[in-house]
Amino acid sequence: MTAPEITIATPAGRRAVVDTLVAAFVKDPVLRHLFPDDETYPEYAATFFGNLFDKRVHRSSIWTIGGGASVAIWEPPAAGHETSAEARYPADVQARVQSYDEAVHAALPAFPFWYLGVLGTHPDSAGRGWGRAVMRAGLERAAADGLPAILETSNPANVELYRRAGWEVVGSLSEPVPTWVMQQSPR
Repeated sequence: MTAPEITIATPAGRRAVVDTLVAAFVKDPVLRHLFPDDETYPEYAATFFGNLFDKRVHRSSIWTIGGGASVAIWEPPAAGHETSAEARYPADVQARVQSYDEAVHAALPAFPFWYLGVLGTHPDSAGRGWGRAVMRAGLERAAADGLPAILETSNPANVELYRRAGWEVVGSLSEPVPTWVMQQSPR
């Protein structure tokens, strides 16, 4: 069986993308640091991912597969690295989002790069290789531009998954959540 076609997200795909990412990141260390309350997690995570989607959908840098079942939200180098703290949350949540954004963005390189901000697959579609496929679409775009790709992950298990996909650790943060910054050079 062949995988579905990889497509670039449009505004019409917002709901599917946001729903996938909310489900995919339920146990993610960063998302649970930002939104620790089980009751408010779905709403706040949807706001968070919706904000990222809205900022990037018109840049043709969100790749999806399976109707949004797997998603890679990339930020092109010309965009500048915007924070996700622009969404409105209660003061304590806003402070955590802003603190994390500031820490991560301070650790990112000064040279131009493509930034893989979010990569997620809905749990119902896990294990099909779709995450790697949508990630690869962005990597191909970065390579076509002759630029490296950068990501960060706070999930220790993801570090090895990304290494197997050709990424290398180039930095780390201990606060507010242990996080690894990884890079893949253009091929």
